[in-house]
Amino acid sequence: MAEGLGKLQQRIGYPFRQLGLLEEALTHRSYGRPDNERLEFLGDSVIELVVSQLLFETFPKLREGELSKMRSSLVKEESLAEVARGIELGRHLKLGKGEEATGGREKASILAGALEAVVAAVYIDGGFEEAFRVVEGLFRGRIRQMEEAWRDRDYKTQLQEYTQARFKEVPRYTVVAERGPEHSKTFEVVVSVGGRIWGRGSGRSKKEAEQRAAEEALRKLDGEA
Repeated sequence: MAEGLGKLQQRIGYPFRQLGLLEEALTHRSYGRPDNERLEFLGDSVIELVVSQLLFETFPKLREGELSKMRSSLVKEESLAEVARGIELGRHLKLGKGEEATGGREKASILAGALEAVVAAVYIDGGFEEAFRVVEGLFRGRIRQMEEAWRDRDYKTQLQEYTQARFKEVPRYTVVAERGPEHSKTFEVVVSVGGRIWGRGSGRSKKEAEQRAAEEALRKLDGEA
């Protein structure tokens, strides 16, 4: 068991001083007491706090509602279970015969609870800084994927969310020029907020021109933020 726990500690990146805490974190109530339910309660709060801070720092322009949605998707049961599977947590669990026989090592609820308990054990054993580092390591890849997805969203959506947050207004797009024959027109669009033009763009369609205008506006607004 100790050798197996050594490998688990390597995967989470934290060597326990009190190995008994880790063993308790891996003990499901079906196995006997002491079980991991109290640690699960504490770990839930630690994970939520760390993930909240990571999202707050990664997405400085997002409002509370959007950040809350992101956090919920990261800390929901199935997401936690996926993180647990990534560190092969299931193989280290202590389960009762009934849970063992019914595939308890792969149940999302058991894996999610065990992950929360392990994080709580790190917190108790090493303090908040170590718990923060462990949670950051476990969730870094998922938050990076969110960041990339955010950057890939269309510029008009990003601009509208930005201006609503900063100015309490939505952007206004105006076609200022149309050039070329009917079958091959080029459109020029400006985008304004609060009566001020922030971006200008052109394209073979109004939609393309609006996207380019929004992209330019975002660059200018970022420069003034």
